[in-house]
Amino acid sequence: MSTADTASLHCLCLAGPTGAGKSAAALAFAAALADRQPVEIVSVDSALVYRGMDIGTAKPTPAELAAAPHHLIDLIEPDQSYSAARFVDDARQQIAAIRARGHLPLLVGGTMLYFKALFDGLDAMPQSEPAIRQAIDREAAERGWPAMHAELARVDPPTAARLPPTDSQRIQRALEVFRISGRPLSEFHQKAGPKPAETPPLVSLEPVDRGWLHQRIAARFDQMLADGLIDEVRRLRARGDLDLALPSMRCVGYRQVWEALDAAGDRELDDNATALLRERAIAATRQLAKRQLTWLRSMPQRHVVACEAGDALAQTLATLERLRPQLPGHPA
Repeated sequence: MSTADTASLHCLCLAGPTGAGKSAAALAFAAALADRQPVEIVSVDSALVYRGMDIGTAKPTPAELAAAPHHLIDLIEPDQSYSAARFVDDARQQIAAIRARGHLPLLVGGTMLYFKALFDGLDAMPQSEPAIRQAIDREAAERGWPAMHAELARVDPPTAARLPPTDSQRIQRALEVFRISGRPLSEFHQKAGPKPAETPPLVSLEPVDRGWLHQRIAARFDQMLADGLIDEVRRLRARGDLDLALPSMRCVGYRQVWEALDAAGDRELDDNATALLRERAIAATRQLAKRQLTWLRSMPQRHVVACEAGDALAQTLATLERLRPQLPGHPA
């Protein structure tokens, strides 16, 4: 049964791949609208939910948090799990509470599965079963993740087509769902029930020139390294309750730093090791951005703004302002 009821989703949405400028645009929109209708930002990001993971997730700074209220950030510890189903429940509660205050909910992020779950609903997927997950891990250790990806392609071609053979976390989950339920993950991700009457207005920041986005991704990761990402991962490792099997530590950037520290025996990383982890993290982030764009292109209702355009910010603000009157009860 679908959990979607988009008729009640009176909000604006701003999506795009990592590095497209979503956060800056959201804060600029909140500032532009401050005198007419306060804006509250609801994060649509599967990494921002984790406490203690600030640098590698590009979490909003204290100044940015003060500029506009933010929600669904720092919800859980990194040893815990968060799901699309929980996001839908949490987001709906926040949207209702923000609207009750007479404010405007602006959903911002790049976790496209969360957007899709909110718009279209998800069938209730089976809970994780540790024994099956461990069996998949053992098989992967013997055969390698590309072989597991090939197995996934046999049982769930749509899911395999959108995942690279190195995306162990999502390959594992897709195989787990299939082995538990006998149904492919893509079937659960399909819209359940009748098509909703309407979906919230969605503005999508997308590059025309993929090279522009790649440069932004590289510069952004370099800034994370300069800001202390390696030390942040060291602190997470020192907790003693985290490992690469957890979704939090499989986040892009964290995984590559963790693996580099493993290889170095937790010693200081030399220039070669740092350069290698940088190369791997940037490549993984590019793959993430590619998947995000694939998800976005499956959402025909979106209003696209070329994020590398010189007036991209002005276009984004104008589009959001144009779409705002579509929401019930908006102030002029």
